[in-house]
Amino acid sequence: MFIVPIILAILLLLVFFQGWFIVEQQTVAIIETLGKFTKVAHAGFHFKIPFIQTVAGRLSLRVQQLDVKAETKTLDNVFVHVLVSVQYMVRDVNIYEAFYKLQDPVTQINAYVFDVVRARVPTIKLDDLFIKKDDIAIAVKEELSETMGSFGFDIVNVLVTDIEPDSKVKEAMNEINAAERMRVVASEKGEAERILKVKSAQADAESKALQGKGIADQRKAIIEGLSESVGEFQNRITTSSAQEVMNLVLLTQYLDTLKEIGQTSHNNTILLPHGPGAVSELAQQIQQAIIVGNAVGKDTTGQKKNKA
Repeated sequence: MFIVPIILAILLLLVFFQGWFIVEQQTVAIIETLGKFTKVAHAGFHFKIPFIQTVAGRLSLRVQQLDVKAETKTLDNVFVHVLVSVQYMVRDVNIYEAFYKLQDPVTQINAYVFDVVRARVPTIKLDDLFIKKDDIAIAVKEELSETMGSFGFDIVNVLVTDIEPDSKVKEAMNEINAAERMRVVASEKGEAERILKVKSAQADAESKALQGKGIADQRKAIIEGLSESVGEFQNRITTSSAQEVMNLVLLTQYLDTLKEIGQTSHNNTILLPHGPGAVSELAQQIQQAIIVGNAVGKDTTGQKKNKA
């Protein structure tokens, strides 16, 4: 008597648990009736006929990413690994095509990425490959969009995220880059040293020019002072000659110089044997030099006039 109700209760429970199902957000379930497509169940609570209808599969409507690493060689015969990231999603209006027409979308996308990469990269040199990686990404996206679109997939974006040459090639490239930078450093350092030397030479030239101007001004002032002293002395003592006055002035300067040397402490001046008579000899030498210079100047001027 109690066995039949128990069996019926068990059957009802089985029917209940076999009949209802839940679909998660951004996911769809494919419902088949006796092996034939019936409908698409979107997110939420659903019920199907037990043992007659089944959930054939589920598809995610989210944007998915597939990373494909393809090995190929460049135009200059350098083997590289190109990492391509493909972002794709199933179109909501083409769920049937995405589920039934394409058995393995991941394998299909891998195949097309390999095909495009191995067709484009061998036409580009390694140095240009890093610059033209966006061109490769665009080519992959165009190829995938055209092919996968017929299966209900949208290619959202394609990115070439990494290009890895062989380790020896990378070391060689780094050495070339380092050598190039060292050359630039050496050039800049040489230019800086040249500028410093030029500036130093200009400063030295300006210093010497100013020093020469100072010496010239000093000598001019001495000559003017001597001229005033000689003129004033001759005005007061009319019987004195210019030579006598000059000897007296030189003797005065001579004695002043000895006084300054004697008053300076910690000096290393060496005094040779001398006497006041040396001042007269010095004055005579200066006078003779002036006379000879004037004579040479007159002789040079006369020659120029004769040639003219």
